[in-house]
Amino acid sequence: MSEQTADRGPGHGNPLARRALLLVGILAGIVVAYFIAAATVPRWWAQRIADQVDGSIAAGTGIGLFYGFVFTFVPLLVLSFALHRGRSWRLRGWLAGAAILLALPNLMTLGIVLGTGSASHAGERILDVEGPNFRAFTLVGAIAGAAAVIGVRYLMTSRRRAKGRASELGDELRRRREEDEREAKARDEAERAERGA
Repeated sequence: MSEQTADRGPGHGNPLARRALLLVGILAGIVVAYFIAAATVPRWWAQRIADQVDGSIAAGTGIGLFYGFVFTFVPLLVLSFALHRGRSWRLRGWLAGAAILLALPNLMTLGIVLGTGSASHAGERILDVEGPNFRAFTLVGAIAGAAAVIGVRYLMTSRRRAKGRASELGDELRRRREEDEREAKARDEAERAERGA
């Protein structure tokens, strides 16, 4: 037995060491992917937007509003459903991941606006020349999308409360009708007893 354990090599006998090594590998992969993305994604995304806008101020305004609204409204709505009570943690995780994926266009635009690297600055220059108004109206659309999610959630909550209140009032009305019917029966019986006496 001791010969077999010795033949396995380092890390096989200790699951904690394997997990630590796996975690370090995953973190290193994430860091490398971040630096690669930071060097390529802003420039690539700016080129995709520039191809759509093609230097037109009207197109930059419309496309910016569309991207800002849709890719804020849908992810926030999905995220609000993820945070709803009664959902399992696994479902919440999947919904949060879906919300992040749906928000990627706005996150990439935000990376261009807030980024400090050369790719972000190149993306800004591309959007300045070939995508006028896109960044500003993406912000306007994002604010409108967030406000729309707040409005939708308010309407859903108020409707749920109104249904609950209507149910309570319906129960109260039924109870009062039953009491009125009992009182009417009692009066009828009392009148009959008086007539019979």
